[in-house]
Amino acid sequence: MDRTGRLFALMDALRRHRRPVTAARLAEEQGVSVRTIYRDVQALIGLGAPIDGEAGVGYVLRPGFFLPPLMFTAEELEALVLGARWVGAQADEGLADAASYAVAKIAAASPDDLRRRIDDTGLWPVVLAWSGAAPQPVLGLVRKAMRQERALAMRYASESGSITERDVWPVQIAYYEGKQIIAAWCCLRGSFRHFRADRVVSLALTAQPYGKPRRTLTKEWREDWERRGSAPA
Repeated sequence: MDRTGRLFALMDALRRHRRPVTAARLAEEQGVSVRTIYRDVQALIGLGAPIDGEAGVGYVLRPGFFLPPLMFTAEELEALVLGARWVGAQADEGLADAASYAVAKIAAASPDDLRRRIDDTGLWPVVLAWSGAAPQPVLGLVRKAMRQERALAMRYASESGSITERDVWPVQIAYYEGKQIIAAWCCLRGSFRHFRADRVVSLALTAQPYGKPRRTLTKEWREDWERRGSAPA
């Protein structure tokens, strides 16, 4: 790898680490010497990259630095395009549109050869016709609730057709072929529950905040899932 490619790779590595990372760790990841990392970090700082470093602690890239997506490897590009196309085939229309726009932005900011590879990666997701992935408008509202950590007032139909009303704090959404599962803390039951998006009768975003940070709820949900020994269904 030439020096320019090495500098871009080092920037990508620093962006992946949210906490300070040592030169030794970076050297191991990049397959170079620690001395090379020292020189490359200084070169990046000289070019204006906002890198902070402290002896014995490591390096960290300050938030807010933007690097145009012009240096994807072939496999990184294939992964992005395939993932975006899979999302585009799902029932979440908001995410489907966002995936299409995101790929278009990457293409617009890329050189001609990269743009051609985006158009012809040769990779397409297979969505089974029998999966019946009908659009689920409620998913956009669930994602908004998770971002803002605000409770949802939900009317939900059971398998038998009976309808209950409850407030929920959604923590995760699982996208299966043909159905989507909302993992949430149910205030009515006082425990975590899994709701099928196609059984949500109505949904409204409230002004009521979650009782705990979503990050904490997610950790507790995972622990509950592992304790029960079964996946959401």
